[in-house]
Amino acid sequence: MDEARTATTAGESGPSKRHLIAVLALPGVPPFELGIPSRVFGSAVDEAGEALYEVVVCTADGRPVLSDAGFTIQPAAGPEALAAADTVILPPTHAMPELAHGGPLPPEVAAAIAGIRPGARLVSICTGSYVLAAAGLLDGRPATTHWNLAPEFRRAYPRVLVDEEVLFVDDGDVLTSAGVAAGVDLCLHMIRRDHGAAVTNRAARMCVVPPWRDGGQAQYIDRPVPEPTVATTTATRAWALERLAEPVTLAELADHARMSLRTFTRRFRDEVGMTPVQWLTAQRLEVARHLLESSDLPVDLVAHRSGFGSANSLRQHMRSALGISPIAYRRTFQPAPA
Repeated sequence: MDEARTATTAGESGPSKRHLIAVLALPGVPPFELGIPSRVFGSAVDEAGEALYEVVVCTADGRPVLSDAGFTIQPAAGPEALAAADTVILPPTHAMPELAHGGPLPPEVAAAIAGIRPGARLVSICTGSYVLAAAGLLDGRPATTHWNLAPEFRRAYPRVLVDEEVLFVDDGDVLTSAGVAAGVDLCLHMIRRDHGAAVTNRAARMCVVPPWRDGGQAQYIDRPVPEPTVATTTATRAWALERLAEPVTLAELADHARMSLRTFTRRFRDEVGMTPVQWLTAQRLEVARHLLESSDLPVDLVAHRSGFGSANSLRQHMRSALGISPIAYRRTFQPAPA
């Protein structure tokens, strides 16, 4: 994610205009996923309590569609909403089995998607990625979908760079998420990208969900449940979170968990979906991002408090993970006074 993409905000449409989000309800849409954008973005408000987004549910032709729960969705708008939207979100559909084999979109859906305003941000929740892929909008781009369908998705759309290990993929103007709750994670990520941590935290509290979840889809893949007597890494993770500013070695983590290095590393990956070192780096990046967004601390001190040790180390990790330097990141979330 480069710096230009990171800077994408609702402000592009003007400071007095709410960022318009169109949610395209297709036949067979699951109601839960359809409702995620309205609930999450509807909880995003500024310090004065003013809504930052306007969310509109639309259909490809303006007519009602049947959800996969057996009741009808009455849209607020038709395809004209797509032409006006700053962001378009596609929840999944369970009524287009041809997409699982790389088949074409229904003509009215293809026409509606073709009418999306140039420059609009495109987002899919769970298997809504099939619709974006069928429209050719994911060709050559990184994307994700539900882990259980990743092999099928790869066969149907070989030009998409599928990563089934992550909860969501942010490729700037195209974002995709994994199954169900990962749609909540992605919406919160977008709020953070647009407005920073404080707004995101308020929205998360209103929805009674964490503003950020650790790990990826690997932790949800079906595996045998360990016996109750088998130790876990939960307590060690909590212990490490209290010491992020200190140098913590893999050996110290394994020792705290009372496991061998090999056993600890294997069990940690099984439970969290990433290695201990990757997890520690991700937690430290979260601390650094929060400090850069919410304080005026020098970058050297941010690096020290987040456990990176030096500004150069923090800079390298932020560029690797986020494609942006600490100073540029702070500038994005703390713009200079007008």
